[in-house]
Amino acid sequence: EGAGDHCCEYMTGGRVVVIGPTGRNFGAGMSGGVAYVLDDAGDFPVRCNREMVDLEPLDDEDAALVRGLLERHRDATGSAVAEALLDDWGSAPSRFVKVMPRDYRRVLEEQRAAASEERERVGAAGG
Repeated sequence: EGAGDHCCEYMTGGRVVVIGPTGRNFGAGMSGGVAYVLDDAGDFPVRCNREMVDLEPLDDEDAALVRGLLERHRDATGSAVAEALLDDWGSAPSRFVKVMPRDYRRVLEEQRAAASEERERVGAAGG
């Protein structure tokens, strides 16, 4: 439920939820995917390699994703940590940090823009 040094190093996709302590150099070379890290100690920013990633709070969509992953983890493992987070879900999302690679954010924004342009094109052609 925690992670050692270099967790998510060179990560290129997927989602990671860490609900324990992390080692140093988290996310070095991380170019894709998203990590959600429980930061009860408040020291995660100094443990994270921020050359390629930004740290931000969870939005509602992130919180729903993390909650679902915690439920799956609890159900599969009986995790007391996951259970405690779920029992106090009202305050839990604010205890997490979202680790978002800058390049990945750029790609997602480009994909959203292209999809929006396509919807507009199709809508204009059909109207």
